[in-house]
Amino acid sequence: MLEELETMRPLLEEAAKDTEVTMETIKKDTVVAEETRKSVQAEEAKASEKARFAGAIAADAQRDLDEALPALDAALASLKSLNKNDVTEVRAMQRPPAGVKLVIEAVCIMKGIKPKRVPGEKPGSKIDDYWEPGKGLLQDPGKFLESLFKYDKENIPDSVINIVQPYIDNEEFQPASIAKVSTACTSICQWVRAMHKYHFVSKAVGPKRQALQEAREDLAATQRILDDANEKLAAVEGGIATLQAKYQDCVAKKNELDNKYQLCEARLVRADKLIGGLADEKVRWKETVQHLDYMVNNVAGDVLLCAGYVAYLGPFTGKYRTAMAEEWLHCFKELSVPHTDKPNLINTLGDRVKIRSWQISGLPNDNLSVENGVIAQYSLRWALFIDPQGQANKWIKNMEKDNALEVIKLSDRDFLRSLENAICFGKPCLLENVAEELDPALEPVLLQQTFKQQGNTVLKLGDSVIPYQEGFKMYITTKLPNPHYSPEVSTNVTLINFTLSPSGLEDQLLGQVVAEERPDLEEAKNQLIISNAKMKQELKEIEDEILFRLSSTKGNPVDNEELIQVLGASKIKAGEIQAKVIAAEQTEQDIDATRLEYVPVAVRTQILFFCVSDLSSVDPMYQYSLEWFLGIFMAGIANSERADTVKKRITNINTFFTFSLYSNVCRSLFEKHKLMFAFLLCARIMMNENKIDLAEWRYLLSGGMPVQRLTNPAVSWLSERAWQDILGLSALDNFSNLAKSFVEHLQGFKRIFDSNQPQRHA
Repeated sequence: MLEELETMRPLLEEAAKDTEVTMETIKKDTVVAEETRKSVQAEEAKASEKARFAGAIAADAQRDLDEALPALDAALASLKSLNKNDVTEVRAMQRPPAGVKLVIEAVCIMKGIKPKRVPGEKPGSKIDDYWEPGKGLLQDPGKFLESLFKYDKENIPDSVINIVQPYIDNEEFQPASIAKVSTACTSICQWVRAMHKYHFVSKAVGPKRQALQEAREDLAATQRILDDANEKLAAVEGGIATLQAKYQDCVAKKNELDNKYQLCEARLVRADKLIGGLADEKVRWKETVQHLDYMVNNVAGDVLLCAGYVAYLGPFTGKYRTAMAEEWLHCFKELSVPHTDKPNLINTLGDRVKIRSWQISGLPNDNLSVENGVIAQYSLRWALFIDPQGQANKWIKNMEKDNALEVIKLSDRDFLRSLENAICFGKPCLLENVAEELDPALEPVLLQQTFKQQGNTVLKLGDSVIPYQEGFKMYITTKLPNPHYSPEVSTNVTLINFTLSPSGLEDQLLGQVVAEERPDLEEAKNQLIISNAKMKQELKEIEDEILFRLSSTKGNPVDNEELIQVLGASKIKAGEIQAKVIAAEQTEQDIDATRLEYVPVAVRTQILFFCVSDLSSVDPMYQYSLEWFLGIFMAGIANSERADTVKKRITNINTFFTFSLYSNVCRSLFEKHKLMFAFLLCARIMMNENKIDLAEWRYLLSGGMPVQRLTNPAVSWLSERAWQDILGLSALDNFSNLAKSFVEHLQGFKRIFDSNQPQRHA
């Protein structure tokens, strides 16, 4: 991109130079065009002035003509109205009236016909006679009228006008007077008078016409000069237009190069931002890719192990699950099945964010409980939780609380109706407190025997066919500690052993005691769990958003400004979240360090709970719930003596609660079991404190094998079995001299043997 930028820079400079040169040429040609335009404007002004002058002359001449033309037009019109008979009638007159003679004489004069007259006589006298020549003129009426129409009125001689003038002045030579004697002569009279008048008008208009002609010639010359100037101006403007087009091309090229240059610079900036934004992700993504390659190559074995977990190991304890997983891994190695170093169900199928949300909802933190949650999530059959302590029941209720969980029991009168509603509306359903047998009506639900009916998914429940919604979930729990389900039930559900483990109970108890003793710490711990889960979820969403935009971007990614903005904002957000996560983890470590101070209370309480739970093996009547136990535990914390130090406070809590629990349990024990219960409590507590030799404990529970072969010294009162037990006890380090001491103090041991209260003998 930098090379492209450097290549474009000289091109941009050259385009800018061409643009400047073209602009200078345009400026020069524009000056020339402006001068030419001024010249054209001056010539146009001259031409306009001359045109106005010629127009004025023409108008003046036209006004003069307008005076004569109406009479001429009227005369010609009157002539057109005559016919040949009217003319023939005049010619045929033998004794024409005076008015007729005047008209004939005037016509003859106008046409230049000579009269028969005596020199010196006045016109109109009998001696100056025009009648005979006039009759000859009228001989052909059509030709006569045509000659009047074609008469050269523009060139009437002045001599003719002078001769005709007396006739014009004669009052008898008026159309009105002539009309009394002859219609034809009236028209001819009008023609003569019109010709007379037109002669004077034409004479006056002649100079004006000459001036008009000269003005028109001058105007034409000026117009030719103007046309030449316009042609020159058009040529200059054409050149300017060409230069303008060239200039526009240069500007367009310059702008294009400039835009490309700016785009390259912007791309360079965005590329820098993109590289910077992805730099932080590069290391992690590189590690992720390597890890994914490793996981893909070994996914077969890991998924096979998880499938075995989900399908078979749900009913078993954590210890047995671990043993089975190790055995399967051993088989994988023998059969060369690819797998990771230490595959397990949680790392392969578990979602850390989802697991955190489960734990927030009450799922215990121990591995067994988390495994149970993953098995329930991925099992194809509905889960039946073996839940004597109610842990799974509580977790399910909290987890599905916002989804309108339907809680039912087999003992409910309308449990099938409630189950039907849950299926129809796609709600989760919890069937709790089941025994070792399930209602046969549940079989279609457990086997998910759905089918299509009219395009809808339905299920037959009892005698009814009901719509089946995909959102439906079913959970089943039992409080039986060790139920025995038939193979039919076991194949219809996924059995999951949710029996409380010591580690899970210990973590819960630690939370309880810290919540009571240091509620601020426990609240901070819970908030950290929630905030960490939320922040990790946000980080995952940011990463997904970045990957989605990178994968969906078409063309050059540096042109996608929205991607750059999202990446920048995501980087800032991710940095903030990473800082918060690191701070939260440090805070969590500090809180955990403080919480660990109260671990002895949780350990002691966990030991006591399982002591109480084990009483059911002594007598099935001895059943104690976790809820009851926790009630006594909380009361013990509240009522125990306060102290200035945490260590002293822990001692007070343990002492008070141990005695309080013993007292409450002893109320429900037979007298013969109370001492045994006290011994069990004491032994478990001492064993936790490493105050009991395990070899001695095993001897107490199962006896031992004698190392020495000595003869029984008191055959009369000591049985051989008892003597062998003494020899076996002598095999222990702390009792190595017992057999010898027994022989030396035989009478003393005899008194203990015979006593009703042997424990009271020193």
